[in-house]
Amino acid sequence: MGYYALVPIKTLTEAKSRLASHLSPTQRETLVLDMLRYVLCILHASEELEQVVVVSPDERVLERAQSWGAEAWPEEAHGHNAALGAAATRIRVMGAAGLLTISADLPLLRVQDIRALVSRAARHPVVIAPSREGTGTNALFVRPPLTIPYLFGANSFQHHVQAAGKRQLSVSIYYSTGLAWDIDTIDDIRELHESQAGVQHELTAYYS
Repeated sequence: MGYYALVPIKTLTEAKSRLASHLSPTQRETLVLDMLRYVLCILHASEELEQVVVVSPDERVLERAQSWGAEAWPEEAHGHNAALGAAATRIRVMGAAGLLTISADLPLLRVQDIRALVSRAARHPVVIAPSREGTGTNALFVRPPLTIPYLFGANSFQHHVQAAGKRQLSVSIYYSTGLAWDIDTIDDIRELHESQAGVQHELTAYYS
């Protein structure tokens, strides 16, 4: 079997709560769904993945994900890491050779980023793409699924590297703007707006 991708999404009412003082609930929901659709398009366009799975407790998210060509699975466990672990276990049972777990809020993600992760995964059982500040994990490619546990949360990048080290697994760190630049605050959107001056991008509509 080939490689799978797993994209987790919170409920729309909880997503991007740090933008609540700048965007209305409807704007935040639209933002989350627009970014999800974009990431799914990039994953499909890479032609490197046998299947793309979105896992979420939100039925609206699952309905949209399915309409955009992804498998849509409701969460089967409470808590972010536990829910990812349950989905990854299911994917492993399905026979996937490797699993890419990736954030859904990467507006600058490129097809080249996905292909670079897959290329590195052929040589390393663990490939990690850090967030811009270097503490978070925006993409985690493991071969096979659940080679290391999910340790998302504070300082997840360091924790994932340490987990691989404890298992004596070769790790490749892949940094790119497309994988590092996520959207959590209004400053992230403002910086995106400034960096993309003169370039059309859906998220600039949310700049204020």
